[in-house]
Amino acid sequence: MDGLNPAQHEAVQTLRGPLLVLAGAGTGKTRVVTMRIAKLIQTGIAADRILAVTFTNKAANEMRERVVAQIGKRKAKPLVSTFHSLCVRILRRQITALGYPAKFAIYTRADQESIITGVMKEIRMRDASLKPADVLFKIGSWKSRSLTPDQAAQAAQSDKEHLSASIYRRYQRELKNRGVVDFDDLLLLTEKLFREHPAILEQEASKFDHVLIDEYQDTNQSQYRIAQSMVAKHRNLCVVGDDDQSIYAWRGAEVEHILRFHKDWPDAKVVRLELNYRSTGPIIEWSNRLIDFNVVRHGKVLQAARPTGPTPEIHQYKSETEEAKEVVFRISQRLQVPGMEPNHIAVLFRTNEQPRVFEQEFRKRGIPYVLVGTQSFFDRREVKDLLSYLQVLVTPSDEVSLLRIINSPKRGISPSVVEKLRDVATKSGQDTWEIIDNPLNWPALNAAQTTAVTQFRGLVHSLQEMATKSPVKELLEQVVSRVGFRSYLESLYTEPDELETRWNNVSGVINAAADFDRDNAGQGTLVDFLSELTVGDREAQNDKEKQLQRRGVILMTLHSAKGLEFHEVYMVGMEEGILPHKRSLETEEAIAEERRLCYVGMTRAQLRLTLSLPLGRKKWGRDVPTIPSRFLYEMIGKAENPKALNRKANR
Repeated sequence: MDGLNPAQHEAVQTLRGPLLVLAGAGTGKTRVVTMRIAKLIQTGIAADRILAVTFTNKAANEMRERVVAQIGKRKAKPLVSTFHSLCVRILRRQITALGYPAKFAIYTRADQESIITGVMKEIRMRDASLKPADVLFKIGSWKSRSLTPDQAAQAAQSDKEHLSASIYRRYQRELKNRGVVDFDDLLLLTEKLFREHPAILEQEASKFDHVLIDEYQDTNQSQYRIAQSMVAKHRNLCVVGDDDQSIYAWRGAEVEHILRFHKDWPDAKVVRLELNYRSTGPIIEWSNRLIDFNVVRHGKVLQAARPTGPTPEIHQYKSETEEAKEVVFRISQRLQVPGMEPNHIAVLFRTNEQPRVFEQEFRKRGIPYVLVGTQSFFDRREVKDLLSYLQVLVTPSDEVSLLRIINSPKRGISPSVVEKLRDVATKSGQDTWEIIDNPLNWPALNAAQTTAVTQFRGLVHSLQEMATKSPVKELLEQVVSRVGFRSYLESLYTEPDELETRWNNVSGVINAAADFDRDNAGQGTLVDFLSELTVGDREAQNDKEKQLQRRGVILMTLHSAKGLEFHEVYMVGMEEGILPHKRSLETEEAIAEERRLCYVGMTRAQLRLTLSLPLGRKKWGRDVPTIPSRFLYEMIGKAENPKALNRKANR
């Protein structure tokens, strides 16, 4: 207890009744939770009568280890669990009351899609634009909001949502008939069990005298109701969280739960942890100014335990390419500082499309990096498809690339046709393209198949001719147009946000080509372009394990960065439409969440924080002006005077 500050001490010593611990970023909340558990045991509460709940297995394991370090090894231990693991325990004991077998299985994603596919066939659904994965995504979003099939049908607005709600009803019926559940059902069925069977609720709730919930701002409706039910009798509920770090509304989290805690529990004690042990004073000062623009929040002002440090910097660059070059150059300079390791530095993005230019720059400079929480730009399906088209133009004998594109998008060259072509190639000792390129070698194909192969052959020849005399950007635009790439993506992805992301990735490849043409004064060849992208990528992928061992510079999204900390943080793409994201610009609630996301990113930095943006960004190879993020004006205290940003940035 000697190492606790006064607020932490008060939280640990408050052992009865409802308690809200507002734990700002870097204020030592995990230590408070574990020491509070130890204090409860020290005062005579049986260890196995204490339940601590968090959200991830990693967090639960860390908390469990810290608790053992505090209380020592003993026979009876507190139950430290995730919400889902807790619900599995409860359902194993009680689910028969809902008509499921006690030994129920939990279906995987593939199992779920299989059921959805079967249901769609059963109802003879003709809407080819609605894919099983899309329906499952929608069902998951409904379940995260604790909506039953009937409630989902009432909430549905579009035709696709009404159709998905109908499938949801049949899907749930099929799960129950099979005696299985999906991951989301673990929460929904526990909530239903407590609601419909008061005796079971009493039995399960009576197992614990104290309940602690970490990251309370991340609870969804089911988690909130389960927690409320379990503590209604003894009222010994301690929740720890920070409404300023609530960034998961898209997966069902409701910040209102922590905001209205005092309404749910009017006699609750509130303790504010405001002494930040992570970041320097200037970083905390900027972060406080930013988050204070959120009107609906619990009042708190972070103070830095180490008040001095360099002032955060804002840098503006001509383009996103220049931004990547300069940021990576600055990182290369910082890595010369004695004791600075690559994994001490993080580059944080708002969207999954942004890392592409940074990956290229890190490769050029030979700086190890690890892309965390998202797929490498060059591993994405649409990017690999597009680059495979280019690879076939250069090397038609590249069997992997050829087979990847020969029927993508579908053009009537079915797997059986491909197999016939490959059989002829194998028997004659030729590669598949040599067979395609000479109709005399073709096996017995029907008229439609012959037409399809002829058209594909003509497409490749036409593009090969263009590749010898056109800039790479123009060639790529022709590939996208003549292949019908937009329609191809629309056939694969029907969710508007997913489709937009995939289409933006195609734009990213064209932007890379435009940069290549500019850097090489229009004299660079397609071979050079592919070497710069694909060869470098393969080397990077082959070296992935070494990168992890060398612990490279961390590249990750802002959402993935929550809970982590780094010596130095570079937040890039600080512009309107990216942060805040363009999808959030319609409501104040969405803007508030984007502001919290920005705040989370800033408070990951321990010693140095650098924010940057390009003044122009390429869209399909053309420069489009950007607008600096409103958050930049807010954090420098000049929200009413945009010109102040330029003065600050130029210092």
